[in-house]
Amino acid sequence: MEKIKKYLNYIALTLIFLSLVSLRIWPYKKTAPFILAILGVAALATYIILNLSLLKQSFKRKSFLYSSNLFLIIILVLGILVIFNYVFARHHYRFDFTEAKLHSLSDQSVTVLKNLQNEIKIKCFFLEGNFNLPKAENLLKIYAYHSKKIKFEFIDPDKNPGLVKRYEISEDGTMVFEYGDKESRITSLSEEDITNAIIKISRESKKTIYFLEGHGEASIEETDEGGYSLAKDELEKLGYELKKLSLALSDTFPEDSALLVIPGPKKDLLPNELDTIRNYIQKGGRVFFMIDPENAPGFKSYLKEFGIKLEDDLVVDTVSRLLGGDYFMPVVNEYEHHEITKKFRYATFFPYARSVDTTEEKPEGISVEVLAKSSQNSWSERQLDQMEVSFNKDTDKAGPISLAVAATIEPKEEISKPKPKGRLAVFGDSDFVTNRYYNLSGNGNFFLNTVNWLTEEEDLISIQPKTSSPRTIQLTPSQGRLIFFVSLIILPLVVLITGISVWLRRRSL
Repeated sequence: MEKIKKYLNYIALTLIFLSLVSLRIWPYKKTAPFILAILGVAALATYIILNLSLLKQSFKRKSFLYSSNLFLIIILVLGILVIFNYVFARHHYRFDFTEAKLHSLSDQSVTVLKNLQNEIKIKCFFLEGNFNLPKAENLLKIYAYHSKKIKFEFIDPDKNPGLVKRYEISEDGTMVFEYGDKESRITSLSEEDITNAIIKISRESKKTIYFLEGHGEASIEETDEGGYSLAKDELEKLGYELKKLSLALSDTFPEDSALLVIPGPKKDLLPNELDTIRNYIQKGGRVFFMIDPENAPGFKSYLKEFGIKLEDDLVVDTVSRLLGGDYFMPVVNEYEHHEITKKFRYATFFPYARSVDTTEEKPEGISVEVLAKSSQNSWSERQLDQMEVSFNKDTDKAGPISLAVAATIEPKEEISKPKPKGRLAVFGDSDFVTNRYYNLSGNGNFFLNTVNWLTEEEDLISIQPKTSSPRTIQLTPSQGRLIFFVSLIILPLVVLITGISVWLRRRSL
């Protein structure tokens, strides 16, 4: 009887603990936890009644006062933690402490999400064993964190054959985006693909880009190293429609054109073609010129009308030699301030390029800005007929050399109907975005950003994949053993000895 009287409190606490555990494991079974809780409370009340006199004496001891203070502190700390948990549960915040911000979205993606007008539903068809499932779920949680209009659900194709048939799913890892009656789907998993899929279906209309042909330009259909098929695929991912255009037999411009790209013509355009393009620009049209060295000489005088100067030269850069290229592939690491280059910090390479700059006298109503310049170690080689290329201070121009410019053309005022501003981009190279060089560093991104600015689709983005820098420490065997003993043996032993000594000291009070 004395043993039961002495240890009845432990029995009571055990019964209450078992009640809580059973309720957690079997939430649908209420009877057993309830009975255990009643028995635990009854046992605790019985213990207090049987040991009332002993408890009264204990209340007068100093050890009880210390214990009660400790108990109150514990209760206070727990109460603070409960309040913090309640506040943060209702107001969720994410913090990313990684150097490369691996668990955050880019500013461009956040802007797109904040501008959403209606709800976007994302159906993710992932098999249960798909190793990309956790990554996809974490990434979409970040999207949903930034916008309540993002709703997503994961569907196992094996368990939902009806939905698989309805959405015509043929590949594991397919994500279907629904926005009203519009639909888009992707099978890759990256921030760039997800954000552009959201933009693609949330836009009101699809814009058309025309690529000029008939003067020796490379084709958007060519899949070899000199073609533009990669650029075509990436533009279509952004929701653009691409078409080829020949102006030789026409003096009118397609009404649905959002942009005309002139990709490295080998021969000069006919006078009527230049007039057609000029009229298009004056009416607010957008044109992307990519003019290679020693080709299409007529563009030199033509672009001068818009405050843009083409040089008959070749940009030489010794830095590209150090990076594995040759002297005729200038590299750009720093960019001038412009919407195209805003937050763009990737190197671009321009194989066999000419310089493009602004004229000293700017035409009225035209604003021209430099986008990219080569390094300090480059120069503009003006003597193209010589076999050996070397810097001549008398004839050549020392770097940095401008390789790309962008221009905005104010329309001539009309009382009846105001015209939009025309936009031009002129690059001294067309090879940088061919299939051979498209994925070289930031070449493709720079091209896409330029197209998006020209078409006034700045929220369409090209996001570089984020990579984490390796954080490794090389230790000698002795250093490894020292860290092992200090962290796993010595420090825990010190904490244990300190705790026991404090407990023994308080017990003697």
